[in-house]
Amino acid sequence: MNPRLEINYCTQCRWLLRAAWMAQEILTTFETEMGEVALVPGTGGVFDVRLNGELIYSRKEAGRFPEAKELKQLIRDRIAPDKPLGHSDRKEPV
Repeated sequence: MNPRLEINYCTQCRWLLRAAWMAQEILTTFETEMGEVALVPGTGGVFDVRLNGELIYSRKEAGRFPEAKELKQLIRDRIAPDKPLGHSDRKEPV
């Protein structure tokens, strides 16, 4: 089964462009690994990201929007742990 990512965004807050940009980043990074990215309109300041139904990021819980780099890392760790992310990869501690 190919992974399905959902980005639930607030229409009242006009966060569609942010959600669409994030979807583009994910689809570009995970061209062969990702099965689907869905944009799910919501209300009440929501910006949640779910992978195969599992909540992997919540703007309300984190108190901020996700950075593309961290979202890519969260997704990679679940669907393609060996995939290098180039400049978006974590820096190893020295």
